[in-house]
Amino acid sequence: MYAAERQQEILRLARDGGRVDVVSLAEEFQVTAETIRRDLKALDRAGLLRRVHGGAIPAGRLDFEPDLAERESTSADEKDRIAKAALAELPAAGTLILDAGSTVARLAAALPLETELTVVTHSLPIAARLADHPGIQLHLVGGRVRHRTRAAVDAWALRAYGEIRADVLFVAANGFSAEHGLTTPDLAEAAVKRVAVAAARRVVLLADSSKHGQEHFARFGDLSDVDLLITDSGLSPDDTAAIERGGTEVVRA
Repeated sequence: MYAAERQQEILRLARDGGRVDVVSLAEEFQVTAETIRRDLKALDRAGLLRRVHGGAIPAGRLDFEPDLAERESTSADEKDRIAKAALAELPAAGTLILDAGSTVARLAAALPLETELTVVTHSLPIAARLADHPGIQLHLVGGRVRHRTRAAVDAWALRAYGEIRADVLFVAANGFSAEHGLTTPDLAEAAVKRVAVAAARRVVLLADSSKHGQEHFARFGDLSDVDLLITDSGLSPDDTAAIERGGTEVVRA
């Protein structure tokens, strides 16, 4: 079977099943996993599939949302570098909002023991990581907890963020671009992110480069709402320059 034929069949399987994974495809077509990854990369570049951890989904699935474990393991090295770079953006004193997101959670885990800040978060995993931190005054925002992300959403969370003003927000997004702004699959999470952006004097987006150009169902802001984007070296110089022309500073970790 030629590569083009195999890729057409992979595309059909993804559209029929909603998702394909590398291991199963390698077994089905009797080729190596690396060959399948090249096929998925080609289909992703053509805009026909979207690569996700371990496989791919049809490009039209704007509502797809990986679970917490999958997000933690995806682009792990890049997320660690982004979190380390984000430490330089911590204020000497004051208040942080930490959004729900796997890269933001890595930042929370990396906060030095000598850090003395007030931290507000609606993320249960982040709150659990910081609950015993000796220098952090932790405020946990309540609400309905989404099982997929372990984040509080809905009226309680919206009201809490509407009543505070923070120095810096470290925010996460499932997709970002100058054209489509900041997006995430869930409307309730998007609403909380939107009020968190409004509650902060400075907004720092932590997002690996694979999320650039991705578009999801719920939009919660413009890229121009972000003061600083910290991403990885996978974001091209041309894309970096285009984002900075819109007024957002970019650090590639």
